[in-house]
Amino acid sequence: MSVSTPSRGLGFRMCLALVVGNMIGAGVYLLPASLAPYGVNSIFGWLLTAAGSVLLAIIFARLAKSYPDAAGPYVYPRKAFGEAAGFLTAWGYWMAVWIGNAAIVTGTVAYLAELVPAIKQTVGGPAIVSCAIIWILTFINWRGVRQAGVVQIVTTLLKVLPLLALVVLAVVLLGRGDASVIRVDPQPLSLAAVTASATLTLWAFLGLESATVPAGSVIDPEKTIPRATLWGTAISTVLYILACSTVVLLLPTAELAQSTAPFADVVRMFWGGNAATLFALFAFISGFGALNGWILIQGEMPATLARAGVFPKFFARQSKHQTPGTSLFITGGLLTVVVLFNYTNSMVVVFTRMLLIATLATLVTYLFCSVAALKLAWAGDLGVKGRSLGALSVVAILGAIYSIWTIFGAGLEAFYWGLGLLVAGVPVYLAMKKGRGESAS
Repeated sequence: MSVSTPSRGLGFRMCLALVVGNMIGAGVYLLPASLAPYGVNSIFGWLLTAAGSVLLAIIFARLAKSYPDAAGPYVYPRKAFGEAAGFLTAWGYWMAVWIGNAAIVTGTVAYLAELVPAIKQTVGGPAIVSCAIIWILTFINWRGVRQAGVVQIVTTLLKVLPLLALVVLAVVLLGRGDASVIRVDPQPLSLAAVTASATLTLWAFLGLESATVPAGSVIDPEKTIPRATLWGTAISTVLYILACSTVVLLLPTAELAQSTAPFADVVRMFWGGNAATLFALFAFISGFGALNGWILIQGEMPATLARAGVFPKFFARQSKHQTPGTSLFITGGLLTVVVLFNYTNSMVVVFTRMLLIATLATLVTYLFCSVAALKLAWAGDLGVKGRSLGALSVVAILGAIYSIWTIFGAGLEAFYWGLGLLVAGVPVYLAMKKGRGESAS
């Protein structure tokens, strides 16, 4: 193996598929079960999260246009505030990616178990199948970034179909004017419930920055990455709000809370078992595609950090296929450990726990990048002036406020986990500086 520069093979369609594919995974198909305790409050949570995510997408698009070869969100805080801020951003984001992948693969296997009941009937079955999927996709990404991109385009096209089917179902049912189809338990609106549900729904929007990570493999990154970021976020937002609100409204709250495949359960109620089985198949494909994209990210990011001198050099070693082989296999191993460590819990419990931890760790990245965008804009580094500077400043401030609000909404347990993950990176940062013969100050 050797350290070399990756080739550029990702165009707009592949980057768009990476953003949409990473955002829309099996997680969103299991998310309504986590949101069940909040009832209709979760719909308002979706709307608030969508607004906040659009703000963040604008921020990342603007940053990517000015720094098209940044190769990940860690670069922006590093340019604005120095190496320590850049490292903490990178560390938190990297940890969030592979921990979040545990939630994605959990949701993926939950729908596969609907197709193959033996999985959940076998002791350790979900964990074994999860690990098999992780290493199949790790191998695909090891084989080449273009192969991974093709898989991403195909699975993204397929995963949109079931969400559109739910939207059509809602239009047909609600168009009849029959209020009896609405099964959600009536609950009073509560700011605390909206905030909590907004934190959970943010999980579905993580990945809007995905196109910035493999920048070294992107064709014409200055134009491609911002376009893919904005369009990918917009497409995913519309599908999320319509499809997930349909599930919350049509499935009884008590049943929703216990469901391991809520979308399929809604389809089964109205279209029968065969349709539910087909839906579960598409949901599995959705999760498979999302995990493929995130494994690409979890391999590319440490390699990029290593080439920049932020992570140990061995992460940058390229395979014979010019892919970050060492990085892929190390992060694949860490992801496997997380999955095996949690296999005794129910799939919904594991999903919700990993979701909150990964979301909070990513929110730190979003907060740092929002503040970095504000500083870089006023320093003249983003090339915006006059009204454009004022508009970007407002967006960056709102993005930072949204990130802080959502961090507090995650709850104390998730906050302590997220803080612990960041603190765990401090010894690594100090060791890297010492290895370069630099002062730890």
